[in-house]
Amino acid sequence: MRAVISRVTAASVVVAGEVVGQITRPGLLVLLGATHDDGPDQVAAMARKITELRILRDERSVLDEGAPVLLVSQFTLYGDTRKGRRPSWSAAAPGPVAEPLVDAVVAAVRERGIHVETGRFGAAMDVASVNDGPFTMIVEV
Repeated sequence: MRAVISRVTAASVVVAGEVVGQITRPGLLVLLGATHDDGPDQVAAMARKITELRILRDERSVLDEGAPVLLVSQFTLYGDTRKGRRPSWSAAAPGPVAEPLVDAVVAAVRERGIHVETGRFGAAMDVASVNDGPFTMIVEV
């Protein structure tokens, strides 16, 4: 499982002109991708990382601050660009595998008492964010 995590002051996801998820105070924007062999262990580890990494201001975590998370599925995080000019998506889990994994991460973060907003799986989404810092990192579990 792979995530690009940005510390943000605000972020939103729009699908077909409708805001489907947004956070309006400091928190995290998480772009999350899954691969074929991800399962419950990766879900639990990613939920821990999202909630416990001390990456908010003053070395605080989402759990410390009760900060919100906007989590958006993004299969393109597993794009392979080593050959040619066209990325290969073969490392990305197909929708029927990835969607339940993304949903499980959302549920696991919520179980920790964190407010989570989401995008819409498989939709064409417009994602906007105000990066705080800027601070963005890649997390793999």
